[in-house]
Amino acid sequence: MIASCGYSNAPQHDEGRSVFVNDQIERLLPVSVGAEQTTNYLPMLEGKKVGIVGNQSSLIGETHLVDSLLSLNIDVIKVFSPEHGFRGDADAGEHVSSERDQKTGLPIVSLYGKNKKPTQDQLKGLDIVVFDIQDVGVRFYTYISTLHYVMEACAEANIPVIVLDRPNPNGHYVDGPVLDMKYASFVGMHPVPIVYGMTIGEYGKMINGEGWLENDLNCDLTVIPCKNYDHNTPYSLPVPPSPNLRSDVSIQLYPSLCLLEATTVSVGRGTDGPFERYGHPDFPEMDFSFTPKSGPGSKNPKHEGEKCYGYNMGDQEDRRETRFELNFLLNSNKLLKGKTFVDRTRMFNLLAGNDVLIQQLKNGTSEEDIRASWEEKLNDFKLIREKYLVYE
Repeated sequence: MIASCGYSNAPQHDEGRSVFVNDQIERLLPVSVGAEQTTNYLPMLEGKKVGIVGNQSSLIGETHLVDSLLSLNIDVIKVFSPEHGFRGDADAGEHVSSERDQKTGLPIVSLYGKNKKPTQDQLKGLDIVVFDIQDVGVRFYTYISTLHYVMEACAEANIPVIVLDRPNPNGHYVDGPVLDMKYASFVGMHPVPIVYGMTIGEYGKMINGEGWLENDLNCDLTVIPCKNYDHNTPYSLPVPPSPNLRSDVSIQLYPSLCLLEATTVSVGRGTDGPFERYGHPDFPEMDFSFTPKSGPGSKNPKHEGEKCYGYNMGDQEDRRETRFELNFLLNSNKLLKGKTFVDRTRMFNLLAGNDVLIQQLKNGTSEEDIRASWEEKLNDFKLIREKYLVYE
């Protein structure tokens, strides 16, 4: 146990042993997210006009961060919401309108509507902005893009940003092709791999440190770390971070299955197991099948009303991915030989971060050669990543 935690050379004297034992005890305690470390950030909010960037995952225990701060007499005056909205019930890509929160009456400014970057007018009157959103550690999951734009807008307005950090459920590995900046978009703004192995707080430090903000801006950024967490700590999210990531399995599979969104293959939207399965009406008949139906979180899903044959991973509760899995793409492409597979080429390239992978699929390139093609840039990124890690 000691060796596995990297402490094979633990000190033998009493004081050192005491520190070591206390450290081991802390590792066994439940993870405590940044939002719960109120003594570390409340002093920075007192007497300030505060804006919150959050959604349904912005919780302290079972209470929303906004409600908690208001009960502590913090002057929250505005809320900003990302993709899927403040309550997290909008479909992927669905326009989110600005409104007022029914419970508090606070104005909600959508950052997935007319503008994805807060305007200077929207920031007017704020002294500080708190960012608290549960991420899943995948390049095309757009909360990190929202973080970029919030940091950039606040840097332009000289407004400090506090990120209340949360664990990355996919933070234990780094894999996939690194984004070619020719394919930069809101589903991939930075030269990082599909799975980058960082918490959202660490990622914010990287945005600053690598000079990715416009005009060489640097955001006044404070990260409130989690307690009892490192990158190998398994973490089960208390609430779904978005409508179609409803389970630990779906969150683990999301990085690898999402590229199928740009193909004719269904990933189970419109079923009770989105991102836990994949299939197609033209796959060979198999024991497992599903029929997508329109419903909350999946309006007009792919192959609605059609029986899709395919594969179900939803019963693998202990599944923990350790790499970006290519087999879902390779297998689907093989099963649909002679039929349309990728039907949205531009979207596929934006998700992949390049126009190489689609050609490799068309050419029948082996998995080993595909992985080798991104290895050099992946290793370069790992060196960059090391500079910004808060956790082991």
